[in-house]
Amino acid sequence: MSAQPEGTPCWADAMFPDVEAAKSFYGELLGWTFDAGSEEFGGYTMARSDGKAVAAVVPQMPGMDSPAAWNLYFASPDATATAAKIRDNGGTLAMEPTQVGEFGTMVTAQEPSGAYFSVWQPGIHEGFEKTREAGAYCWAEVTTRDPAATDAFFPAVFPFEVKKMEVDDVDFSLFQTGGEPVLGRLKMTEDFPPDVPSHVNVHFAVDNCDAAIATVTKLGGRLLFGPMDSPFGRFATVADQQGAVFTVIDLTTTEGEMPEFS
Repeated sequence: MSAQPEGTPCWADAMFPDVEAAKSFYGELLGWTFDAGSEEFGGYTMARSDGKAVAAVVPQMPGMDSPAAWNLYFASPDATATAAKIRDNGGTLAMEPTQVGEFGTMVTAQEPSGAYFSVWQPGIHEGFEKTREAGAYCWAEVTTRDPAATDAFFPAVFPFEVKKMEVDDVDFSLFQTGGEPVLGRLKMTEDFPPDVPSHVNVHFAVDNCDAAIATVTKLGGRLLFGPMDSPFGRFATVADQQGAVFTVIDLTTTEGEMPEFS
């Protein structure tokens, strides 16, 4: 497994008040199996799809009352240098560069509009072992109330090229590295409840979007948006039974022409 290019989304994890409930939910929805939690690292538990590492779940630390949420990591060859760029370009560090045993070094931060994200400098853990297949990460979008600030920030921190989607009623940008799209940026509209902050929306691939929605609701989660057909796949945004928001997408069921970007 080779190291990811700088700025590429390389890992996702989430803290949960009830990690056993999370394991049951994502095990049924995405077919994940789970390693034993690491006591040394606070019960950090690797999730696998077809035996390949795809994400992790971890119990919330005592006294933490923040809601459950998925967190996306971006690859960096030097977490300390990336942390400096985050500070210099209007971001805020929630966690300074921290070595996680021999696995790697991480940073957690907020971009200027408030969305949290993390940075990962790999050691022996280089990130996703499977992507863009059912049961695995396939995409993410920074969903923001201040698109100008987000569009300025990320290309200053990572080697991103910005492309704007030419659709009148949707404010959407695409971040590319090495000519490959790696991240979207969506402007939040009044369709989003006013109390929803800027956030990174992680997408997981599924075999069937509608069946995934049915499983989410059966397990106590909620449908928040969709399902909707698109040239990229049929997708829906949902929340699990502990409130963590994410999107499920069937990449094989597409409809419509691909949009133009400039």
